Amino acid sequence: MCPHTLLRDIEFCRKEMVELAAHSSLSNRKVLEVSTKLDRLLNRYYILTAKK
Repeated sequence: MCPHTLLRDIEFCRKEMVELAAHSSLSNRKVLEVSTKLDRLLNRYYILTAKK
């Protein structure tokens, strides 16, 4: 996966998490799932870009 694609996915996931949290609580199961997905994407982006 290229950095540009990862950044797009990160931004989409971040917006989804914020939207979900705005309509429920931060401890909501779905918010936590999206937060975990966002963490994974961010970690993948860091690993991909740190090698350069």
